[in-house]
Formats: sequence, structure tokens, C-alpha cells
Amino acid sequence: MSLLRTRTAGVVPCVTVQTFEEDEAIDLLREACRALGCPLRFWTVLSGVYDGLAGRPEPVPDSQHPAAALHHLNFQDAELLSVGGAADGAAGVACLIDLGEHLSDARTRRGLRDLISTMRRSGGTVVLIDHGSPDAADGGGLPAVVRAHARPFELSLPTEDEIEGIVRSAVRRLHATTPIQVELTRAELGSIVRNLRGLRRREIERVMIDVAADDRRLDASDLPRVIGQKREIVQSGGMLEYVDAPASLSDIGGMENLKRWLRSREHALDAGRSRIEPPRGVLLLGVQGAGKSLCAKAIAAAWRRPLLRMDVGALYDKYIGQSEKRLRETLDQAELMSPIILWIDEIEKAFASAAGASNDGGLSRRMFGALLTWMQEHRAPVFLVATANDIEALPPELLRKGRFDEIFFVDLPGAAARAQILSIHLRRRGEDPASFDAKKLVAASSGFSGAEIEQAVLSSMHEVHEQGEPLTTAKLVSVMKSSPPLSVTMAERIEELRAWARGRCVMAD
Repeated sequence: MSLLRTRTAGVVPCVTVQTFEEDEAIDLLREACRALGCPLRFWTVLSGVYDGLAGRPEPVPDSQHPAAALHHLNFQDAELLSVGGAADGAAGVACLIDLGEHLSDARTRRGLRDLISTMRRSGGTVVLIDHGSPDAADGGGLPAVVRAHARPFELSLPTEDEIEGIVRSAVRRLHATTPIQVELTRAELGSIVRNLRGLRRREIERVMIDVAADDRRLDASDLPRVIGQKREIVQSGGMLEYVDAPASLSDIGGMENLKRWLRSREHALDAGRSRIEPPRGVLLLGVQGAGKSLCAKAIAAAWRRPLLRMDVGALYDKYIGQSEKRLRETLDQAELMSPIILWIDEIEKAFASAAGASNDGGLSRRMFGALLTWMQEHRAPVFLVATANDIEALPPELLRKGRFDEIFFVDLPGAAARAQILSIHLRRRGEDPASFDAKKLVAASSGFSGAEIEQAVLSSMHEVHEQGEPLTTAKLVSVMKSSPPLSVTMAERIEELRAWARGRCVMAD
């Protein structure tokens, strides 16, 4: 644990670690204490106090209650208390696991404060490992007087070298039980390792055991299963969601300027292009339903990269500081999973209070500020795609030059784009576009968005299916005429949007 390796006497008397990877944190702490040659004590409510470095430790009698444990560590553990005065300065470490939920007890709070004071004088460290924030609203359950002396420590995600070591170790352990046939080239192993980036150590281990144990083999054919399991793990976290993208740009109608821009940067996120900085992102403004979400998918399809959507709403937490922490963790995970396309849909709603006065204590502004800082400073090949409908709700800082590589305006599709969209949706539903009068359909769909064209095709098919008739041009035209598009019902709003975009944005089509 690097924080212990670089500590100086009296500087870090208390370290907090909030994680679900408790075993990983304990292993790192043991490794650091062995390297430093300092004593280590653990406490849990079931075991009480015990030697953290002994092979088979004997718990201290009657030390299960946290107040009793803290009294013992403060006044009775001779080895822990005496080492701080040694010439080598190898001060002791006391690790208390899940103490936060016991701090409502006054004796426990007093004991923790006393132990932190003792460690400050001796140059030792109190490490508090907790699985999450208890129900106390004051932030992690720690009293303010304790938080003032505490430094949070976050466990980093494993590097590619560490991931390869975890993969090899998991397969060896499984092989020791029942033989596993491994047939992987160095390149295939590298591909598996890269696709495991962004996962925790235990998640990587679980994926590899599940994949290899199924058929007692590990080869290149297991890569799709590794990707599939990673997708399930990432989505279960609720912050990032894998989104399926079209197989190619030909599945997307219109957007010719955007497609041209994407083709010129097809290999922009590839490694080894040191002379050219990878693009950072695009902002897609436009009419609701005109295809901004489809544009995000078009980018993933053109560059053949995974598309992950960030659920900003899931980042917000009722505890102070937790929302910002979740945002940092999500962006860190996105970087470790790079190269990827990261999509924030309707960004103006995600950070609704960042553009003006807020009633959330400034949380939206802090979250938005953290995102802007990341956009400006991150170096990993993560391409950000942000979509927005309401220009007025966007904070001006987001539109400043340098935040995005380009700002595209996605307008309602023109005649040529509508013909492509109609053809795509008819073909997708088993109809031959050549059997329809394209000119009539294009004329009837004037002012329709791509989403409205798709809905017209679906509604027509439902009606003819109920009547037992084939789908015809006349039926499609009839359905289109019976349902006014958004461009009619919100004509003034759309014209205002177009007027703002002129000279400020690049037209997507």
C-alpha cells in the first residue's frame, strides 16, 4: 500500500479504505507491513484483536467489543506501542474492519480518537476498512473530528501486467484440481487481457474460472465469453451500460457529413499513433428524435469500438462526497477499458443545475466541473459523445472551443436521407423497398424525423397485419398523413434551434 510506504511520522495517523474488495485491501496491507518490518494488528467484531502477520494468530481474549479492542490497542499492546520509538521508525499499524457502524457508541468514538492520537505521536497508522457508507448522514459514519485526521485511500484497478498474472494464477489453481487444456498464442492471451481491463481483481479471477471450468479448455474461442461476462459485470454496477451498435454505417440513413468525418478518423483511437493526438469527443445538438442517439452508435460502428453509456442519474448519492467519488470511479473505469466510445445522453438534463442557480447545494456544478476537468486532462483513448436537445440548458463552459473536437447539429432528414431511412426500416422488417413508390413516401414523410419514419412503418405493418393485407405505399402514406410530425407541432421551437446552429455547428447531414 503506497500510502504506508511513503508515510512520515505524524503525517498519516489515520487512513480510510472504502471498498467491496476487502480481501485485496487486507493483502496489500499485509504486504506493506512485511516490507516495512512493522507490526500489524487486525480487529473484527467476530474475532477481536489478532496479530495480522502471524501464521495462526490467537485473538486477544474479550476484545470483540470495539471499545474493548481500542482500549487494548491504546494501553496494552506493548509491541504495537513500543515500536514507534525505535531507531528504524517502523511504527505499528492497527487495522479495524467495519468499525464505522459501531461509532454511534460514545466509548468507541472516544477510543478511536485516543488511538489516532497515540499513532500520531508514535508515527503509526490506524487503517479503517469499510465496505461502504453506513446509514450515518455525516459521511462514512466517521465523526468530523476523526475525518479531520483521516486520509482516504482508493484501491487502484489492476494494470495489464497484473491482469495477466491474475489470469495465469486462476488457470493454474483450476488446473491443479482438474487438468485444463490451454491453447493460446501470445497475441490471443493479450487480447483476453485487454478485454479484462476495467475489472477488479476478484472479478477477473471469477471470469477466468467460469470460462475455463465450463469445458476444461482455454483458447481463442473463449474470447466472446470473456467479453460477455465482462459486459454483465459492468452493467450490474449500474454506472456504465454496454450499447449494441449497428454492424456498419450502411445501416444508418443520412448523416453524410458525420460519416465523412468519422471515416477520416477511423483509426484515431488505435495505439501507436504518437504523432497524432486521439480525438476527444463530439457534442451532438439537434431536434428531438432526429437521430442523435443513432449518431453515437454510428461512431461505434465506424470505429469498431465498444459503446458504453454513462447513467449520470445513477451517480447521484444522498451522502456528501459520494456522487463525486462515483463519477471519478466511473471515468477511471472508462479509461481502463479504453479504447471505447463513452456516451452521455441528454447531458443538459444530467447536469441540470450546473448552468444556473441550484437547490442541490452546488452538487450538479461540482459534478459538472469534475467532468470538464476530466475532458480537458484525460489521456486515455476514450472518445466522449454527448447529446443534447435544449441549447439554453447547456452551461456555456461546455461549448467552449477545446472541450470537443466538433459540435454537430442533427437536423430533420432531407429527402435523400428519408429515402435511405425508409429503405432501411422496410428491409429490416422483411419488405422489398423496390416494391414501394419511393417518391410518394419521401414526399409524404417531409418534416418527419428518423424515429417518426420508423414508427410510421411499424404502425402501418400492425394495421395491415390485423386486416390480413400486404403492406402498400398507399397504407404508408395514409398513416403518415394521419400523424403530424414534431416539426409541425413544435415548428417555432425547431426553427429557433436551427437559427442558433447556423454558423455555430457543423451540419451532420
